[in-house]
Amino acid sequence: MQLAAEELRSIVEPLVRELIAEFVQENELKTRELSLIERVIRVEEELKALREVQNAILREMHARFEAVDKRFEAMEKRLNFMQWFMGVGFALLGLLITIANFLAR
Repeated sequence: MQLAAEELRSIVEPLVRELIAEFVQENELKTRELSLIERVIRVEEELKALREVQNAILREMHARFEAVDKRFEAMEKRLNFMQWFMGVGFALLGLLITIANFLAR
């Protein structure tokens, strides 16, 4: 009986070791695959968050450019008014000088 148990052990032990080694190797590959999948998911989530931040920044920049554009339009209106005011003023001064010269003769 002792001899049969030792023979059985000598036959079964290498088989069990081989099966356990195969099982561990397969599980290591699965673990690596799962780890890579988790990393890919995290990267995708970070990219999505980055896109959202980028879109928010672009919206903010667009709003700022619109505000600057409105300020430039207001400045353009003021300068346009001053240009017309000065033109009319110089024309009136020229007309007054001409009338004064005509009357002085």
